[in-house]
Order: sequence, then structure tokens, then C-alpha cells
Amino acid sequence: MPKAPTILLFDSGLGGLTVFQEVRSARPDANFIYVADDAGFPYGNLDEDRLIERVIDVAGRAISDSSPDLVVVACNTASTLALGELRAHFRVPFVGTVPAIKPACAQSTTKRVAVLGTQATVGREYTHALIREFGSGCDVHLVGSARLAACAEAELAGAPVADTAIAGEIARCFIDKDGRRTDTIVLACTHYPLLLARFRANARWPVIWLDPAPAIARRVADLMRTRPNGKLPASPRIVFTSGRAPSPTLAASLARYGF
Repeated sequence: MPKAPTILLFDSGLGGLTVFQEVRSARPDANFIYVADDAGFPYGNLDEDRLIERVIDVAGRAISDSSPDLVVVACNTASTLALGELRAHFRVPFVGTVPAIKPACAQSTTKRVAVLGTQATVGREYTHALIREFGSGCDVHLVGSARLAACAEAELAGAPVADTAIAGEIARCFIDKDGRRTDTIVLACTHYPLLLARFRANARWPVIWLDPAPAIARRVADLMRTRPNGKLPASPRIVFTSGRAPSPTLAASLARYGF
């Protein structure tokens, strides 16, 4: 039986776990290595040149250590800025994470869509270009949050924030104007699906919350379709760039994902 393929995922923190879960379901035979660049968290606080430099450095060291068959950049901020640079520097295939604006606009009934991301992602030209290309006929409202990624990390560590804080961060997504309400919200940060239950509980009205992880998993499966299933894979491994050991509460949360 052939050797199991190796898939590397990395994010600024633990948001990429939402992507890992879907990718692992698509290729359960693969060996998985997850790199949480918590020493650089949050990426939105870095200027663009520094962020590109850091992402290339973190990815380069992880690729050197693990020799993956494919790398998933499980972070919108890193993907919208550094994906081209990564592909130029390394020969391994990359799958990025970008705001799901095309499917959101295609499926919206009211043609009023919100994109909820980090301030860095919603301010990036890449995101605006997606709206110009795929948002025709839709009112697309960009909402940047400086807090939600940290809220998701806190939730995993057993310190959830108050409902009022969640409600305040998502309130601008809900627009009711000219008889049309927001009906679709793009989750443009991989941390945000970790808070999906909280979002639904604090939404002003029911909407579709669009998580890009299933589409990423399908792309990974497509790129690796010629790789036959391998022998029984090793347990997934997580690496924190800070070198920290997870607290007991965080360790219990990670165990739910198989780490």
C-alpha cells in the first residue's frame, strides 16, 4: 500500500481548525500537520510587507520540516495577501482561503450580502476585486472586526465573551433598506465558524452564514484525486510557533478535533 499523503495547514491561530475538519473528512487517509502561528497572532496587526515575510518564513520552515504533498493556507488574511508569493517561493501546491463572495452573490435572494472578516481582509484590494468581478447585481457590505478572531480563540480556551460583545461585532452585517434585508453573510475569517452558534443566537434575523471550509475541502480532494489512498495515517499533529503547551481546557478543545 502506498505511503499516506501529508497535508500541511497553517493559520495565525486556531481558526484553521474549521478548515482542517472539512479537509480531513475529504481525505481521511492523509497525515495532517497543523501549524498555529500564535506567535504572530493576529495577522491583521502586521503591515503588509511584514505579514508576507512572516507567512513565507512560517510556511518555509513547516514545509522543510514535514515535506508535505499539499499546503492549505487556512487564513483569509494571509491568502489574500501572500498566496501568490508562496506559490512563487515553493514548488508544493497551495490551496488558499478567500472570501466566498461569488457563491454568496449567486445564491442571495434579496441581493444584499455582508462580508464579515478581519479589518485587514475586508480592506484588501483582493476582496474588492472579488466584489467587482462577482458581485454584479448585489449590494455587498464589508464589515471588518478587530475582535472576533480573539473571541474565537478565547472560546476554545474556555473563556467565552458576553453575548453583547458578539452582537455588537456582527450588528453592522444586518441591513434592512429599501425593502431588502441582508440574507447571506460570508464568514471571511476561518476563526468565525468557531463562533457560528453564537452568531446565530445573536443575529437580528435568520440569515445564511457562508463558511468556505467545504469548498476548500473539495478543492483539496480535486488536487489530490490522483493520489491513491495510503496506509493508515498517523494521528494529526499540531505545532504552536510560540512553543507553548496548551492549557488543559484548550487541550480538551483540541482533542475534539482529533489532536
